[in-house]
Amino acid sequence: MKILSLLGISLFTSTLLMANTTHMSNTTLVEKAKNAGLKAIPTDATALKKLIDPKGEITDEKVTLGKQLFFEPRLSKSGIISCNTCHNLGLGGVDGVPAAVGHNWTANPHHLNSPTVYNAVFFDAQFWDGRSPDLEDQAQGPMQATPEMAAPKSLVEERINSIPEYVESFQKAYGKDVKVDFKTITSTIGLFERTLVTPSRFDDYLNGNKDALNDAEKEGLQLFIDKGCTACHTGIALGGSMQPFPAVGKYKYANIGDFKGDKNGMVKTPTLRNITQTAPYFHNGAIWSLKEAVQEMGTTQLGMKISDEDASKIVTFLGSLTGKKPEIIYPQFPMSTDKTAKPDFK
Repeated sequence: MKILSLLGISLFTSTLLMANTTHMSNTTLVEKAKNAGLKAIPTDATALKKLIDPKGEITDEKVTLGKQLFFEPRLSKSGIISCNTCHNLGLGGVDGVPAAVGHNWTANPHHLNSPTVYNAVFFDAQFWDGRSPDLEDQAQGPMQATPEMAAPKSLVEERINSIPEYVESFQKAYGKDVKVDFKTITSTIGLFERTLVTPSRFDDYLNGNKDALNDAEKEGLQLFIDKGCTACHTGIALGGSMQPFPAVGKYKYANIGDFKGDKNGMVKTPTLRNITQTAPYFHNGAIWSLKEAVQEMGTTQLGMKISDEDASKIVTFLGSLTGKKPEIIYPQFPMSTDKTAKPDFK
């Protein structure tokens, strides 16, 4: 009986030690992730709103109108291209092709890939060269760019103001005295884009749910930190800041396109949120395999060779960054009038 009793105590003690070790391991990894600069999307609605809407501009009316405009093809010269064409909200916020295709089937002349619009509110800057400070400013560029939507400011303003229902919607959102100009139109799209936030199981893990990630994902997270990936892929977006590229090694697909970054050779680090849904990768969309992308980053940015095994483990972790998307119901658009400018394919 004494032996059985002692055996029971031993088993209980062993189980308790294993539980404590697992708890400490989870606690240590969460702390390590936070110390490496990784941050969770807040679960508190007030805290999240403060992050995505620091100026207190977002209202239900503006978001509804902004969503309508995001999908509105008449904002393009041809009348068939919308923001959603390149930033498809059903495809991870991207178009799934190496280089964006716009007006008259023109591929981006610099062979630039369309970055995701999901979680873009958390980026330090917009565009691959970081030339726009926020989403409202960013929305102005593609609309006017000849290889994209090719619509001059005057055409965008003319089309929207020619449709009474749109004017009424702007007045409802901003007040009777609103001037429905290009800046107001594009800013409204930006306000909608600010709501495109996708919390994931990784956020649950950082926020205290130790079971949100499985053991393989935790091992991948450990490697992700230990290899130095958080030097660039950090913050809430796990990216979004301007970094030198390439940093220490030659990018093997540098000959595709002529993009060299900003004047200092800095390139916006893409977010890793929903990364499993946003292939192809890199600014020129040259890599389709996420595993290969991880290994190329090791060579180019970290100066190390990441083995197939370790790369696969990191990819397993990256899968936990796939988040819950906001429900998006495709909007109906108000009818054009006799005053609405006709589609122009020139």
